[in-house]
Amino acid sequence: MAQKRDYYEVLGVGKDASAEEIKKSFRKLAKKYHPDMNPGDASCEEKFKEVNEAYEVLSDTEKKKLYDQYGHDGLDPNFSAGGFGGFGGFGADFDMGDIFSNIFGGGFSSSSTRRSTPRGSDIGVRVMLSFEEAAKGCRKDVTYTKADACSHCSGSGAESGSHPETCPHCNGTGRVRVQQRTPLGIMQTARTCDHCHGKGTIIKNPCKKCGGTGIERKTKTLEVSIPAGIDNLQRVVVRGQGNVAPNGGLAGDLVVEVGIRPHPIFERDGYNVYCNVPVSFAEATLGATITVPTLDGDYTYKIPEGTPTGTTVTLRGRGIPVPNSRSKGDHVFTIVVEVPKNLSETQKKLLREFEKSCDDHNLSEKATFKEKLKNLFKK
Repeated sequence: MAQKRDYYEVLGVGKDASAEEIKKSFRKLAKKYHPDMNPGDASCEEKFKEVNEAYEVLSDTEKKKLYDQYGHDGLDPNFSAGGFGGFGGFGADFDMGDIFSNIFGGGFSSSSTRRSTPRGSDIGVRVMLSFEEAAKGCRKDVTYTKADACSHCSGSGAESGSHPETCPHCNGTGRVRVQQRTPLGIMQTARTCDHCHGKGTIIKNPCKKCGGTGIERKTKTLEVSIPAGIDNLQRVVVRGQGNVAPNGGLAGDLVVEVGIRPHPIFERDGYNVYCNVPVSFAEATLGATITVPTLDGDYTYKIPEGTPTGTTVTLRGRGIPVPNSRSKGDHVFTIVVEVPKNLSETQKKLLREFEKSCDDHNLSEKATFKEKLKNLFKK
């Protein structure tokens, strides 16, 4: 297996980078390598996944702390920061609770002898949303394959007309007690029952369809509600719609991860929406009424005379809804004055005449700049 690259290197930031710098770099790289922007390019798809994985860790305070201290190992759920790997020499089924119970007269009870209801694993799926769907919320049909209760035996694992029987060796607990010689003397411990393998029941006549497991693979389509304001890589958890555990156990969850396609006009930062609005030289000079696209539809805005390029305008409350709140982000647009190109000779002549007609009163910034240069060279 190839060694994973350093997450800071993947995002092109230093270890002292702020959360805002990390987010900014992620947004830039995610847009660069997004599969929709590079159709059919497998290398870009891999880089996109790598960038997402790095951001998921470095944007999470706890994960970032573990990563900074222990590297990739710190993110392994089986990793032990203290290096204390357990009690060697007693075996995997050795129950420390039973030792304390024997030594201290039952003051330390062990839950290991009580069989808990097994739970199935979670299922992860990914759905792609448009910019508008993520901002306003939507409902999406998700099709996936899951381990479900066998339709023939209803999940019991036993053939029709029979049923699972309580294991006589562990009396349905799934654990049996054994005596074991230790350096402290003979101790009583508990381990998984060899006959029922911890299930607590024995199936003498297994279901012919599922072979006694109680489960079968099924393809399911589920309508999932996506909340308004969800962001890229965030997840929606649908409880109890994951894989079921064998022999009637509880079902895991369906975890839906969201991906958001780039928008041709809008960009998002948190709950704010940004866009550029191009205007002509004449509109910026004379003032004009322009149409600004927003998530709520077109907005009419009047720009004043002499509006320079780069002017930003904030429309309060016209951005993305904040989850679990009535508030919304802002819509910020930037005026970009477009310089005309491919002029005809007539247009050039008119423009030169217009230039000659302008004086320092019309072009005050240019006049001020010339004056500063003149004073600079006098010194």
